[in-house]
Amino acid sequence: MAHEGERPDRVAVLPLSYAGAEVGELEVGLRPGERELARVDANALRLVAAPLAVAVGALRLSADLQASRGRLVVAREEERRRLRRDLHDGLGPALTGIALSADAATNYLDAEPGRTRELLGGLRDHIGVAIADVRRLVDDLRPPALDEVGLVAAIQQRAEQLRVRADGSSLDVRLVAPDDLPPLPAAVEVAAYRIATEALTNVARHAAATAAEVRLRCNGVLDIEVTDDGGPAGEWVPGVGLASMRERADEVGGTVEAGPCDRGGRVHASFPLGAAS
Repeated sequence: MAHEGERPDRVAVLPLSYAGAEVGELEVGLRPGERELARVDANALRLVAAPLAVAVGALRLSADLQASRGRLVVAREEERRRLRRDLHDGLGPALTGIALSADAATNYLDAEPGRTRELLGGLRDHIGVAIADVRRLVDDLRPPALDEVGLVAAIQQRAEQLRVRADGSSLDVRLVAPDDLPPLPAAVEVAAYRIATEALTNVARHAAATAAEVRLRCNGVLDIEVTDDGGPAGEWVPGVGLASMRERADEVGGTVEAGPCDRGGRVHASFPLGAAS
């Protein structure tokens, strides 16, 4: 808010509109004895209001961009912290154990061959654990299915895994997508996959639904919509899953809408193409 001078008892208010939305108000004090602005004054102020609205809108966009960048930095730092923790607590000790077992096997090689064979067998187990940790870390960075079969087939694979719930009930998942998607930025692909599969997982775990649909559209913007027939159940309470979806969309300049609809639940994500690489 900005002001000049003292606010009089009577003011005229002109809305400031930018890109179809009201971004503020311009208040101008009336002269003594005036009950409303004279027409010539109103016309002059409208001329001033137009560029002022653009300036206010630009300031808001700049603030939103700064906030989005701040969230992106925090998300990246959290991811780095997680990777460091996984490497330090998981892979680090596993590799240390492998080195110690190799040293011990070398020490027993001539004197106790049987003990050496036993240590080498344990060494193989340690290596297997280390390989599994490396694969898990790599898969967390980028799902391998995206490179192996592409976005649509990768979502289809996850949908197939969710067709039978833990309690034995079934979930019919239908995927509607173009025959050929254009090449997508890598970051958009990952965000779209993670959001779609998180939405499907939430349906399988929490919704009283028998069917779900994933719909992909691409026309300069990649749209992904996940709906289910679980019936409306009131406003959704934001949790880790929804927060994660929004963070992933923010990172690539996209948006996410999530909540109940007429039939059940709906998650819609939109990604501008070319905004990330």
